[in-house]
Amino acid sequence: MAIGDIIVGIDIGASKVSLVVGEVNNFNQIEVICNTSKKSSGIQKGKIVDEVKLAESISNVVKDAEKEMNMRINSAYITIPGKYVTIIPNSVTREAKDKYSGISSRDVSNALMQAKDIDIPEGKQIIDIVTNNFILEDGKQVDDPIGAFSSKFMLNAQIILADKEYIKTISSIFRKVDIDIDGMVPITLAEKNLVLDDYDQNDFIMLLDIGAENTDIGIFDKNRFVYTSGIPIGGDNITNDIELVLNISHEEAEKLKRQYGLALKSYIDNDSEVVLNTVKDGEKIVRCSNIVEIIEARVEQIFELINKDITDKGIKQSINNVILTGQGITNISKSDIVGKITLNIPVKMATSKIIGLVKPCYATAYALVRYIALRPFAKTVSSSLDINSNEGLFQNLLEKVKDFFYS
Repeated sequence: MAIGDIIVGIDIGASKVSLVVGEVNNFNQIEVICNTSKKSSGIQKGKIVDEVKLAESISNVVKDAEKEMNMRINSAYITIPGKYVTIIPNSVTREAKDKYSGISSRDVSNALMQAKDIDIPEGKQIIDIVTNNFILEDGKQVDDPIGAFSSKFMLNAQIILADKEYIKTISSIFRKVDIDIDGMVPITLAEKNLVLDDYDQNDFIMLLDIGAENTDIGIFDKNRFVYTSGIPIGGDNITNDIELVLNISHEEAEKLKRQYGLALKSYIDNDSEVVLNTVKDGEKIVRCSNIVEIIEARVEQIFELINKDITDKGIKQSINNVILTGQGITNISKSDIVGKITLNIPVKMATSKIIGLVKPCYATAYALVRYIALRPFAKTVSSSLDINSNEGLFQNLLEKVKDFFYS
């Protein structure tokens, strides 16, 4: 980590845009200076359909943060959905410039630059390089080779590519709000170190982030980022199903989803009557099992689509465990059991490390900031901010820092 760096992370979703500003403190921890969230417009089924509306949503959340901090935000890191991302593994071997002085940071930088030298598919652009490990001349594997006495080393890395059209669109949107993009990080890659526990980190795992209108898939073989994709279905689809089937308002459908959030009808203890208040012909009475049946059908479909995706890619047989996260699914009980039945792979809800750190609505933005802060071999990862000296010294701002730390 680069102590003193201040990082701005923006997570752009269909239902909300969330922003977290964090500083790397002297203990190599993230102190959250500011977090804010606003309703999002302009995205449907994981696609940007209205640049102006999305720009307005981003502008609103940035202005809120600037007002709270008395600072101007000039740049930020952002999340990118997995559906727009391609991963290409690459390995390169480099000679150490001076084997008697040990492998230097310049040697590693040169290896990273060499790793970029790949045949890039048409319509794609490199957005990141993720190091997996380094293998020294004696065969020893290390995460950081700097200082090791070895005449040569091999770098194993994943080259992260993104669709050029998406980059062009999102860059245009951020230009509208006068914010530079520091970098783009796939959602599940940002969340990996925050959501997965130590056991999961050493397994062949699939991380599923089920949001409002999109499900992000991330597959990891220990530290190796293997695959990512997305499915344009999420928690809002469940609400829409309840609204349509029961012929009630969207607001009442959302309330019923939260109140009777169960994904398996067989787990109902008391099939009580439920009065519907917004049907066109007055009131109507249904059983809670009728609501759960609707939820169950959509949750099952989400996992069926995930199953098809990973089966078609030939990667399902390697997955040992599945971890669920995301506000579109975490409040629906027994979703993990539906997932286990459909996928025939063990599924569990994430044992989140963010409890007591930030609210769930800021989880992905916080994970993004933390991911950037932990980037290896980076001298600085700071976003660009202007301090408003007329509003007081920067130290006064830091005195108001919220006590959000990760351990």
